[in-house]
Amino acid sequence: MLLRLPDIIAPGTMPDATTQRRMTARHLKRSIAAIILLPLLCFGCSHLNDQPGPTFLEANDLFSRGEYTASLGTYRQIIEKNPAEGDRVLFEMGIIHAYPGNEQKDYQRALECFSRLIKEYPGSGYRKDSELMVFNIGNVIAKDRTIAAQQAQIEALRQDLQVRGNESSALQQKVETLEQELKGKEAEITTLKKEIVIIPKGPADRVLIEKKERRLTLLSKGRALKTYQVALGGNPNGPKERQGDNKTPEGIYRIDARNRNSQFHLSLHISYPSEKDKKRARELGVSPGGDIMIHGIKNGFSWVGEQHAELDWTKGCIAVTDEEIEEIEKVVPNGTVVEIRP
Repeated sequence: MLLRLPDIIAPGTMPDATTQRRMTARHLKRSIAAIILLPLLCFGCSHLNDQPGPTFLEANDLFSRGEYTASLGTYRQIIEKNPAEGDRVLFEMGIIHAYPGNEQKDYQRALECFSRLIKEYPGSGYRKDSELMVFNIGNVIAKDRTIAAQQAQIEALRQDLQVRGNESSALQQKVETLEQELKGKEAEITTLKKEIVIIPKGPADRVLIEKKERRLTLLSKGRALKTYQVALGGNPNGPKERQGDNKTPEGIYRIDARNRNSQFHLSLHISYPSEKDKKRARELGVSPGGDIMIHGIKNGFSWVGEQHAELDWTKGCIAVTDEEIEEIEKVVPNGTVVEIRP
């Protein structure tokens, strides 16, 4: 994401340095939230059965209260007393070092934690998530550099305009061009946000999921009640073929159960696998898998909100925000048809 200047800048009224710094901080926070916070969901879906001991609970509690230094200290005590938990400790310390809400965040230390985990624990269940975090932090650093370069260029042009006055039409045109580029980056983010419409009154008689558009639509007698932006399985292209392939199914199913005590807020179970799915799996000599649901965000991470949809993070399920799954659950009864298109 690049920063953008105000929509209209009158000659001689370019923002001062303080205003630009505030703009930088505000937009950088949004950029980091989109790139760094979302991978938290990835390991949430990967370690459903992980029940932390008392020391991990203490460290997590300190983190949730914003006491990041104390939380890091607790993790160091854990790894000293129980080296076998080293991969998990390194992963969660890396998250704290990279967390946007941490005023003392240090991307270099975060990279050191994730890189050490990858090197020293090659068989760890946290390895894949660590590799993703290394990649995403690299993106953040690159975006920081792009923002700094863009701001420096705009500031240089602003100073030139102040010196030469409003008669410098060529420089003014350059500033306007840069502003349009910045607006374009903002527009890219805006298009990813879900369409805001009224809460559906239902009931819906059909749920349409379009994988390519990452969109879920509630329908009643052919009329769209509401649409939602969704996240899919981490390997979204193509239909689900076997257990563990991280693909979201494609076909016609039904809602056949629901769980209001789900580890992902609440969930609606989809009747996968169908007979067609089972036949394909038999021909491949594999298990078709199961437990495909429409669900919310992993418990404890609801604060991620709609930004979760910036990344496909599930194991094949269809994810929406906690507020959205509550809306959907109210108007989608058991037996409702679910069509999942490519």
